[in-house]
Amino acid sequence: MASLDTAEPRAVFHDDAGSLAIELTGSWSAERAPRIEELVAEMSERIASVARATLDLSAIIRLDTLGAYVLNRLKNQREAAGGSVELVSRRPEHAVLLAEVNIHDCSVPPTVHHFGIVSVLVNIGEAMVRFGRDMVGGAMFLGEVVVGSVSVMFGPRKFRGPPLVNQIELIAFNGAPIIMLISFLVGCIVAQQGIFQLQQFGASAFVVNLTGILILRELGVLLTSIMIAGRSGSAFTAEIGSMKMREEIDALRVMGLDPIEVLVVPRILALIISLPILTFISSMAGLAGAALVSWLYGGIGIDTFLARLQSVITWKHFAVGLIKAPFMAFVIGLIASIEGLAVQGSAESLGRQVTASVVKAIFMVILVDGLFAMFFASIQF
Repeated sequence: MASLDTAEPRAVFHDDAGSLAIELTGSWSAERAPRIEELVAEMSERIASVARATLDLSAIIRLDTLGAYVLNRLKNQREAAGGSVELVSRRPEHAVLLAEVNIHDCSVPPTVHHFGIVSVLVNIGEAMVRFGRDMVGGAMFLGEVVVGSVSVMFGPRKFRGPPLVNQIELIAFNGAPIIMLISFLVGCIVAQQGIFQLQQFGASAFVVNLTGILILRELGVLLTSIMIAGRSGSAFTAEIGSMKMREEIDALRVMGLDPIEVLVVPRILALIISLPILTFISSMAGLAGAALVSWLYGGIGIDTFLARLQSVITWKHFAVGLIKAPFMAFVIGLIASIEGLAVQGSAESLGRQVTASVVKAIFMVILVDGLFAMFFASIQF
């Protein structure tokens, strides 16, 4: 008498008034692939005829990556068609394997080709939906950061000084040379073009007014913020994203530590401290470049440049750039942290979120600068 092969994959169907329950048994592993393929085809047909189905994996003897993959794909395909499929199991290792397979299941949905105005409207609609989700997610994360900051403020033991000092060193000290160089070159270019244009009206001396006000009010803080978004913001996203991939953030939660307090608050605080300092350095470097070019191209001596600059510039021009800097820093830190925590379990996801972090941070920096420009103009500051 032939013995029963208990490892043979089987599916027992229980149909109950539009709800289908399927109990899976046997070994759902690679060596049983042909039988698994037959069962999945049969289950797909039965599931397609009901609105809801439940697959119970508790009695499965062995479940490997192949078995988890085909079951997860069966679930995703039915849900994409509008149905509901639930995979349940009393064994926690099944849940872990299914979660990992779901992350790495890179099935590409069929491409739907639209033409003309339909394609444009679809793209606009998708962009608006993504923008709305980003705004809602940003508002929720902002609340978490505020709560974390208040918690650190009223709980001095939660304040982590060494990470803060380390981040200030990375942002301000290590970033100062490249920011000074770029600001110096931009100051030279603006002064050169200003002199060439103003010479046509015999007003080359007004290049001091042009460069002084432009650099102190706008260019200094804007150049610094854009460079910090590309340099430090991307680094924050990569660091937090790598920790998310290695499950270090989950380990922090297991140890009773709040990742917002440990990782996000020190980085944002370091940015808020560093960006005004770098803005001041950037403005001074830009003015130095403008003074040098004014001397070489416009015949305006350094003493004359400084004297005219002193007569033109007021404390308001100097303060405008420094007032904007902490807000720029907060926006950059917030976006970098959000994108870092949004990283999934793959290198592609990390690269995608780092790129999104830089693009969004630069866009928001320019937007915030525009809002501040309108605000200061409205109050005549």
